[in-house]
Amino acid sequence: MSGPAQDERLRVQQLRALRRRWLRDQELSPREPVLPPQRLGPVAAFWERFLRPGDPWRQQVHSLYQGGRFVLLRVLLPAWAITYYLKYHVRKSPHGVVVTNPRIFPGDRILETGEIMPPLKDEHHRHH
Repeated sequence: MSGPAQDERLRVQQLRALRRRWLRDQELSPREPVLPPQRLGPVAAFWERFLRPGDPWRQQVHSLYQGGRFVLLRVLLPAWAITYYLKYHVRKSPHGVVVTNPRIFPGDRILETGEIMPPLKDEHHRHH
């Protein structure tokens, strides 16, 4: 007595068995995955040897990095911020103002050389 309901039940049972087997096959054994040996180029091989955990070079590089980070974050950036604040917010003379030498008029004495500025010659422009 084979009917459509029994065929459907048999099909569902077979699908469940296949799914269970497929899921069991997806579990890795301790020997898996089996990968080919990795061949590194000269630069990658150098960094692989250089950055081994516990290597003294790695510790020195790390301590140098920590020192540079400390100097940058604790010394240079605060010094820059303080300098910026003092230069643009506290100083009385505004940014970009250039102090010029005093003006020299005819008859004035030049301090460096001691000579007296001669009077200007009258220039007659012929364009008027």
